[in-house]
Amino acid sequence: MNEIKLIIADDHELFRIGLAELLKKHNDIKIVKSVADGVELMDALNSELNADIVLLDLTMPNMDGFQVLKGIKNLNSNIKPIVISMHSVGNYIAKCAKMGAYGYLLKNTDESELVFAIRNVYKGKKYFSSEISEKMINFMSTQSVSENVLSNKEIEVLVLISKGLTTKEIAAKLFVSTRTIETHRTSILKKFEVKNTAELIKKATEINLI
Repeated sequence: MNEIKLIIADDHELFRIGLAELLKKHNDIKIVKSVADGVELMDALNSELNADIVLLDLTMPNMDGFQVLKGIKNLNSNIKPIVISMHSVGNYIAKCAKMGAYGYLLKNTDESELVFAIRNVYKGKKYFSSEISEKMINFMSTQSVSENVLSNKEIEVLVLISKGLTTKEIAAKLFVSTRTIETHRTSILKKFEVKNTAELIKKATEINLI
């Protein structure tokens, strides 16, 4: 039986420990490294650490999961990333798939699905559950998954807009100027091809983005 060498990258220590304990029970899976952020992960990969798969969180300090996916792509490495995240919006899933993720799992995934995904990705296959695939397809059916994908900051602004915050309130919350928020708002409206906030919220809701 081939041994699957795996890295866990997540800034929550308890989650990393729990995941490692859970995977220890499977003789064909070996945790070779556990890291708390993207910089630490890329340092490990650049040191030629031998690994097959990385279980990758998206929201990490210093270097987030999207930046890591880009870094892995540039490394021309054989390591296969599986994103494991709390974010279930189609935009995130489609963006990860486009950036080279071999799989996408939610953090409430059960053990059997997690192990199934790891073994399938190790064989070179992609793994996106039916629920995840549906969210991605719904998003792709209404968006061009290229230039039109929202940035992380635009997603943050969109969520705050949907909660009814004003431009001034959003700027204060994100520690930026109102001019910056207006720029993000204009960009979001343009990418969604809508004219006002009401149309934006309606469309974002329809594709499960908020």
